[in-house]
Amino acid sequence: MSRSSLTRFLSGPFIFFTIIMMIKSSLAWIVIFDDIPVWKPLLTELPLIWIGFCLIEWFAANRRMWIYLAMNLLLSGIFFAAIMYYKYYGVIVNYHALAQVNQVTSVKSSMFSLLDPYYLFIFADVLIIGGILIRRRIKLGSTERPNRIPLERRARRRVASVILTLSMILCMLNIYPNRASMSELTQAEQMGILGYEAYTILDRPDKPVPIAHIDQTDIDQLKQTTELPAIVEMGAASGRNVIMLQLESFQNFLIGLEVDGQEITPNLNQLARQSLHFPNFYQQVGQGNTSDAEFVVNTSFYTPPNGAATTVYADKALPSLPKLMSANGYQTATFHTNDVRFWNRDQLYKALGFDQYYDINYFGTQDSIAFSASDEVLYSKTLDKLESMQSSGDPFYAHIISMSAHHPYTLPKNKVKLTLPERYKDTLPGDYLISQHYADQAVGQLIAGLKERGLWENSLFVLYGDHLGLPIYSLDRDDKVLMKELYGREYTSADMINIPLIISAPGVTPGVQLEQIGGQVDILPTIAGLTGVSLKDQLHFGQDLLHEGGNLLPERYYLPSGSVLNDASLFIPAKGYGDGTHYSLADAGRQDAEQQQTGVPSEEISKISGDEESPAIATPNWQSSSRFITKEQYDRALDLAHLSNSYLSQLPDRKDAN
Repeated sequence: MSRSSLTRFLSGPFIFFTIIMMIKSSLAWIVIFDDIPVWKPLLTELPLIWIGFCLIEWFAANRRMWIYLAMNLLLSGIFFAAIMYYKYYGVIVNYHALAQVNQVTSVKSSMFSLLDPYYLFIFADVLIIGGILIRRRIKLGSTERPNRIPLERRARRRVASVILTLSMILCMLNIYPNRASMSELTQAEQMGILGYEAYTILDRPDKPVPIAHIDQTDIDQLKQTTELPAIVEMGAASGRNVIMLQLESFQNFLIGLEVDGQEITPNLNQLARQSLHFPNFYQQVGQGNTSDAEFVVNTSFYTPPNGAATTVYADKALPSLPKLMSANGYQTATFHTNDVRFWNRDQLYKALGFDQYYDINYFGTQDSIAFSASDEVLYSKTLDKLESMQSSGDPFYAHIISMSAHHPYTLPKNKVKLTLPERYKDTLPGDYLISQHYADQAVGQLIAGLKERGLWENSLFVLYGDHLGLPIYSLDRDDKVLMKELYGREYTSADMINIPLIISAPGVTPGVQLEQIGGQVDILPTIAGLTGVSLKDQLHFGQDLLHEGGNLLPERYYLPSGSVLNDASLFIPAKGYGDGTHYSLADAGRQDAEQQQTGVPSEEISKISGDEESPAIATPNWQSSSRFITKEQYDRALDLAHLSNSYLSQLPDRKDAN
């Protein structure tokens, strides 16, 4: 390889496009990662970029600029997808998410709302260079060629081979040592975004535990729940209808919240005062968001490691709440105003065993908000069906999915009934509060309708949020200031995934607030306990929140994989347990109760450091360090998530699977 060959090689498109891609990768890193050294993207992204460019130099004899431009477009698309996915989900996109790319077009308004104009800079050069190449081709004609001195292909290949070899070695050094990291963000930061994408394609899932080796005893031993004093007797709602309402993007901080003396959710505040309210309740959704919430609450299983439950598990013969209730004489139905094919719900509802589903074909498109008919239409037409079901004489289980308060929270003007201070105008938190105020008004109409039609007195009413509404990573600086005002402290990851659970049950002392931690996986066994339905032959990963404490909740989305909650803290891993972070839930919970009056200081955050087995734990203002998640609890939580996926992935396909 001569010096002149190297000089000519480096003066060609190889270096030109390298500089362009480094600018783009740096943009992606600035958005996704905090406090990143300048050299980090250079060290991690450059090797894979060069591998692609070297392959072009090796195999492309003609039209190299066009092929470089195509490679540029591909890599730009990956960086852009990583930015947008992180802004919405807080995790790094991988190829599994491409299976749901058709769903993105249905939530394009949400995606566009997260798009800062400078993100589009990532594609500007593609248009400019493409335009120049087209203009040059037209000017030169189909037969003329620019007057240039071609670099011999053999010499070009020699240079490319050397760079390719070095790049592959660097790739292995970036990827191989970091493949065991739990956190996807940590993996992407250490491997590079492109390296992480390559790794997820080549990585293989953990070997499943044989289904014959999984039973309820194994799960109970891992959960290690404790017995709680009885607040409501088992079977207190036996024979009653079960009406379960899933509220779109509804977070727990809204309950009791006032802004300038205005209640944001007056109807739900009243319901919480008259019912059982679980303020320490958390989402457990995956990539499917709302549809995953439907899956979790109806199965008491966790979401899959990759993909949406509605596509990964929908062809399976799932154990479920609808099947359980049907076996005990209940009619079952689910109500959702969108197209049932959205997120593969047509298959999910068959797998769950609902007798009936009602979608856009029943509700129509009148009074449309977001993707479909408004919550007012949803509740009005659902009441008609519920009244008809009750008249049959058999109890029913109805699952109602609200939609109107969907991100990006843009209500028609005639639906806006809340006037906020000027500082909230045209902000994400402001639009969110306005949308949830509307959702609350609609819920008030539903409850009134249930009472008017004689359904309320004969029903167990369960209400919960499906998932977060205000992702931390979607908030700009002004939004974060407003969130600090609303909370009286910094808005944290634990706050972000905190949703309400409210249960109106017979024999309940009004205004009971239960402090035990819970997750969506616990709804099925809690309903079973209240209705007196046996779970003896029903495998489940949740627990009856009215009779069991000591919860352990694995999280898989919106937080890095391996994140775990217990009664006292949220743990978020980095490479693993030894370098993760604990966030106090107990301090945050007390602040939630006092935030409007006192504006108490931010929650304590403790950083773990040290080896895997005995990390050093700093515990300021804590009575006992044992309240943090231990390594043993962390391992049990990971085992629970693995058992859930192992069991579901090995279930037989349902007989009516398409």
